[in-house]
Amino acid sequence: MEILVFGDVMGRVGRRALAAVLPAWKKAYAPDLVIANGENLAHGKGVTESTAQELFDAGVHLLTGGNHTFEGHGAMMLAHPLWQDRVLRPDNYPSDRPGKGVVVLDVGGTPVLVVNLLCRVKMRDGELVADPFAAFDRIVAAHPEAKIVLVDLHGEITSERVGFGWHAAGRAAAVWGTHTHVPTADTRLLPPGTAFQTDVGMTGFADGIIGIDKAAPLSAFRNGEPLRGAEMPENGYAVVNALRLTVDPATGRATHVERLQEYVTI
Repeated sequence: MEILVFGDVMGRVGRRALAAVLPAWKKAYAPDLVIANGENLAHGKGVTESTAQELFDAGVHLLTGGNHTFEGHGAMMLAHPLWQDRVLRPDNYPSDRPGKGVVVLDVGGTPVLVVNLLCRVKMRDGELVADPFAAFDRIVAAHPEAKIVLVDLHGEITSERVGFGWHAAGRAAAVWGTHTHVPTADTRLLPPGTAFQTDVGMTGFADGIIGIDKAAPLSAFRNGEPLRGAEMPENGYAVVNALRLTVDPATGRATHVERLQEYVTI
């Protein structure tokens, strides 16, 4: 089974960049499943019906999320039957939050369990969520029918995500990190067959700082002040970061993982 995974898709330029590269990647890799993190779809803050549909129309099958998923005016769509199995949010949030963080997809006759979790260390909302390690154990135990397990682990700290990768090794076919927008260079197969990367990296504006225009962040860094007036360009030079996974449905283990990156002008 071939799977493409995109990290945080940042605003309009990110949505358009993904749509620009995905047709060629689909021809090259023939993915059976395409997943993207959608917490920044709507101008960097949250997801809306229209921005989600834009990615589905581009060829994405499932959107995962993070702490920003609940921002903006579109959060209640997560509870709607039309969207709740296609737009996830981290499962270890309290149950009073709308939406769900787990779905079992039928991919060519193979049940694929996709799990979305939020880390706790140095993470906004980290004090609100349950232990992601224990949540993973619970979810996997509750879905013995799943032949393949995939995890989007949304977090701030690299070490916590690396630790989770080892915790899930041998039980998940793939664990990838999202949230920090910068791709890490640790793409590998953890034995006995778990594809891993600490952070996939964003899809968004490349000539800035993690997807936003560089002027406001540089001013904040140099003056020791909070970030104010950040702008997100809607066109320009963009980067698309993703993972390509190959998973054996018979064993539920990954046999190949590679990092994909392409720059486009939007």
